[in-house]
Amino acid sequence: MMMAAAARSLSGPGRWPRPPLVVIVGATGTGKSALALQLGLRLGGEIVGADSMQLLLTVSQVYKGLDITTNKISPKQQALCKHHMINLVDPLVSNYTVVDFRDKAVGVIEDIFAREKIPIVVGGTNYYIESLLWKVLVDTKAKTSPSPGRAGDHKEELEQLDSHSLYCRLSQVDPEMAVKLHPHDKRKVARSLQVFEETGITHSEFLHRQREEEGGGPLGGPLKYPNSCILWLHAGQAALNERLDKRVDDMLAAGLLEEMRDFHRRYNREKVAENCQDYEHGIFQSIGFKEFHEYLITEGKCSQETSAQLLEKGIQAMKLVTKRYARKQNKWVRNRFLRRPGPNVPPVYGLEVSDLSQWDENVLKPALQIVESFIQGQPPSADPVKMECDINEDKRSHHMCELCNRVIIGDREWADHTKSKSHLHHLKKRRKLDASLSAAESQVSFTGTQGDSDGPENLRQDGN
Repeated sequence: MMMAAAARSLSGPGRWPRPPLVVIVGATGTGKSALALQLGLRLGGEIVGADSMQLLLTVSQVYKGLDITTNKISPKQQALCKHHMINLVDPLVSNYTVVDFRDKAVGVIEDIFAREKIPIVVGGTNYYIESLLWKVLVDTKAKTSPSPGRAGDHKEELEQLDSHSLYCRLSQVDPEMAVKLHPHDKRKVARSLQVFEETGITHSEFLHRQREEEGGGPLGGPLKYPNSCILWLHAGQAALNERLDKRVDDMLAAGLLEEMRDFHRRYNREKVAENCQDYEHGIFQSIGFKEFHEYLITEGKCSQETSAQLLEKGIQAMKLVTKRYARKQNKWVRNRFLRRPGPNVPPVYGLEVSDLSQWDENVLKPALQIVESFIQGQPPSADPVKMECDINEDKRSHHMCELCNRVIIGDREWADHTKSKSHLHHLKKRRKLDASLSAAESQVSFTGTQGDSDGPENLRQDGN
């Protein structure tokens, strides 16, 4: 009945000019894929993946396995509701860029709209989602050599340079952009340098042009799809941590090690032997590969006790990195959508997922109501999430912490840094050092003063 009502609202005479773009965000382990599937089934929508790891081809298409490593949507789920933007890229390809993703996904979304269905974007790769919401990317491939992969290849070539050389080159051609980037962020520095070298226009100039377009703002160009809504699945940290630990355990029980061991044996052993393994591109940036690297390369070459210790070390590292990644995803939602809002930011509706036994009441039911309201062109009964923000905040401001010898980019990041344990520890040490130096200088001054006063007196005594 609900699905029929939604279909009528999309095709009836009074329907909204265009169905909404629904975007589901949240930390890993919050149930984004489950909600996307439920909304797709009930509202006749189609799912557009925005996860860099789920883009990778798996099963027997190119490489055996990797479904567990990449947390792939199961074939059964794919059969229930049409999924796009998964199983597209060779796991060993390293020059697939966010521009490649954007170009393909935008075409998919336009096709879904043309068939008067609802595109439901879901995934955990933040910059993929941003590329679909806003006009924020510079496409260099269209302006250079038509050979496939040229832009990506050049960016990889730049990333081979050391951080200092790369940053110096960018500082010379685009000082405005350089001051907004961390000197050690090789990916972003290389990308900005690539933009200039392949187009002749600085990256900062491209961004200025985007912001000046109608609907643009301080954070980038205009929204691609003005009728958009964002569903943010969030949970209490304790509940989420417990769920993520269990998720890692479940992945191990399902055969994660066997999957990675097989892939390592057939495709990564040669790279390891040549010491050229790369955990920043392709499948190897997936959580798990780096954490179990030491275990995989020493398996069968060390004692069982040592191997067991390395395995446990890998498991704990994977749990830690997974939780850290979840916190990073939530931080992105808060910073990008809530604390730095502008006229071109879609409304964000929070859905509490701490208690999975209350899923239908706390998540599915309100999500359906929100999306159906957008379909009908009506404001939802739920209010979007609001957070305090500073409209003058600069997310690209440059700060140098002399105490910690670190470059901090962004006003909020700087404020957080000055309150961090590390910074306060260095500050305490500096104050103790300053106090010691001050005391020493006072002692030297006192001693010197005494010496000066005694000198003439002694001379007079000698003279008498």
